[in-house]
Amino acid sequence: MIDWPIGYGRRVLAEVDSTLDEAARLAPDLTGPEWILALRQTKGRGRRGRAWNDPTGNFAGTLVYRPKGTPDQIALRSFVAALALYEAVEAVTGRTTGLALKWPNDVLLNGGKLAGILLESAGTKGGVAYLSIGIGVNLVEAPMKEWLEAGAVWPVSLQSETGVKVDPESFLNALALAFARLEDQFTTYGFEPIRTLWLSRAARLGEVITARTTREEISGTFETIDGAGNLVLSTAKGAVTIPAADIFF
Repeated sequence: MIDWPIGYGRRVLAEVDSTLDEAARLAPDLTGPEWILALRQTKGRGRRGRAWNDPTGNFAGTLVYRPKGTPDQIALRSFVAALALYEAVEAVTGRTTGLALKWPNDVLLNGGKLAGILLESAGTKGGVAYLSIGIGVNLVEAPMKEWLEAGAVWPVSLQSETGVKVDPESFLNALALAFARLEDQFTTYGFEPIRTLWLSRAARLGEVITARTTREEISGTFETIDGAGNLVLSTAKGAVTIPAADIFF
């Protein structure tokens, strides 16, 4: 097999309802971390139950495994996954021009949404039974406008923006290698190196953005993310820490 991280399983499915659903089915019998790639996904989903459209040739995959740590620490894997996506795109295109990371879990290319990340987990009395990191990447085609919520970042594809055509399995190889290296860094040194690297690649850092929560809309200067991964905005009323929101520019 082409370069693949030691200890990680790999399964490629011709079709599945959702790689996240498949991960949940596999989780009880896991013997180690497992990457699941679907060449066709019939019921993909995004954040807050939104539909995720998967045109043929795009990447639809999930990593399911049992990371150690508290639920809060485990949730920080969204930043590990975002950085792995950034590095995978660099690996397959040879460029980072126009790439940026949008809090909390999107990858942008030339200002448009290239990829998204969705974390799902199941709890036990002792913590988290397993974590699934669902990842969708527009490799060859971007979803149509009707799939978007109002005000969302316009989607783009890797092929349309860079001229590079890469198949899902090749992208999985690059992504799995990047993730394994960054996961090792996280487990060895904690979140701070990941946080620092993520901020160096963050979209609109130091600029005014709008965070829309389930209860309110807050605009302010994007100052940083804190040690828990929360967004920190500087507003007229002072610093505001936001644990979860949709971001608009």
